[in-house]
Amino acid sequence: MSAQHFDNPEITFQPDHSGGTGKIWKIFWVLSVLTIIELGLGFFLYAKHGELGYATVLSTKCAIAILTLAKAYYIVSVFMHLGDEIRNFIMTIVVPLVLFVWFIIAFLSDGNSWKNLRNTRAGSRPAETEQVQSAPAEHSAH
Repeated sequence: MSAQHFDNPEITFQPDHSGGTGKIWKIFWVLSVLTIIELGLGFFLYAKHGELGYATVLSTKCAIAILTLAKAYYIVSVFMHLGDEIRNFIMTIVVPLVLFVWFIIAFLSDGNSWKNLRNTRAGSRPAETEQVQSAPAEHSAH
């Protein structure tokens, strides 16, 4: 095995991009199967709308989210070549992304809390609900 020569002393790793069309077809089939499973679960939820319990719907949606994240990981790893990079560079991209996702979830949660506490003086009194009075029934004269 011959030693690899790099022009730049900072380059310590060179990814192997051999594999040709076989690797592309493998990626195609993996992403296709994950997409078909997601679509099947989505059609299942659509067809059984109103018939399923809360736990079943929630677990199916969680499964779809996990499959979507798996596809996103696979796409970023293969097509954006992040899987071939060194660990420090991967962490430079992944850690801010995770913090950004946390930021979005935290602000959505905070906004929902403010929406629910509106007109309650921060929860110290029950929320005022608007009572709609029904219109008087029209009586027909005989």
